[in-house]
Formats: sequence, C-alpha cells, structure tokens
Amino acid sequence: MTTPVAPVPERVVAAEPSPQTDVRHELRRDAVAVLSAWAAPTAAQEELRQQYLAHLHAHPDGLWREGPPAHLTASCFVLDERAEHVLLCLHGKGRFWVQFGGHLEPGDRTLAAAALREAREESGLERLTPVGAAPVDLDRHALSSAFGRCSEHLDVAFAATADRSLATAVSSESEDVAWWPVHSL
Repeated sequence: MTTPVAPVPERVVAAEPSPQTDVRHELRRDAVAVLSAWAAPTAAQEELRQQYLAHLHAHPDGLWREGPPAHLTASCFVLDERAEHVLLCLHGKGRFWVQFGGHLEPGDRTLAAAALREAREESGLERLTPVGAAPVDLDRHALSSAFGRCSEHLDVAFAATADRSLATAVSSESEDVAWWPVHSL
C-alpha cells in the first residue's frame, strides 16, 4: 500500500493594490476623518453626520456611484469675496438652481478636493479659494428616476470664493450658471 502524498500547495501571491484602490481607500479614510472631526452647527446636521458615518461603516463602497444606490457626493458653494453673491448652476437633470457638485471620482484624494474639482468643472472657473477645510453643510436628498440607479445623495458641501469679474462657463451637466445675491435666496 502506498502512502498518499499530499499535494504541494500552490504559492499564493497577493495582488498588489492598484494606485486607484489606494486612492479610493485614502478618500474613504478622509471622508471618515472629516465627518468624525466636524462639529455640526445644529442638531439636524449632527444627526446627518452620524447617519453618514453609519452609512460608511455599513457600506465600504458607500462613496461611489457604482456602490449602493445611496452614496456620498461632494459639493461646493462658490461665493464672491464679500460673500454677497453665490454662483449657482441650473442643474440639467434636476431642473433646479443648486451649488456645484456631484459624484466622487477615483482620482479624488479628499472630499474637499472633490468639491473644488466639481466647482471648477461645472463653473468654468479655475481660480477658486477654499474657505477652510471643513464642510459647511450636509444634505441628504432623494433623487428622481432621471438620476438612473442613484436613489439618494448624501452630500458633503464645502465653500470657496471666486472673483465675480471672471468669466464662467456652462458645463454639459447644467443649463445655465449665474451669480445670485445671497440675501435674495
């Protein structure tokens, strides 16, 4: 009788994480850190902050459009240097005036950087000055069927300033871009 020989296990080589995976993890870490450290100005904002953190804990892919139908987004309120006017876009799908913002992308390293990228892309303004590094607002909103598989955005808004004399441009995602007096909103 021959003794069975145990098969030699194949050498398992762990795949190196791709740069895209590393950046995605970096952005997730940033989102958790930013939301954990943020001192919400109201009880309603604190409740949203806690909901966002619970969402990220429950859904490791909760930052991405291809993740759950409810996911984080980043936006940016663009104000003039005296904070008397705000630059808004007429959203193409939603058909409403809103701050610039949208889905997070694999190259985004921080929520604040994603918000500035969105503002630059959607306003045509390259020169934006961030107003601090902390969010200024959280807004959780349901979406219509016009937004495809996205059912809800958990938006983290930041602020920046821009020179009102600079030319703006309408992006493919909007119908118009215009400055509005803050006191009229």
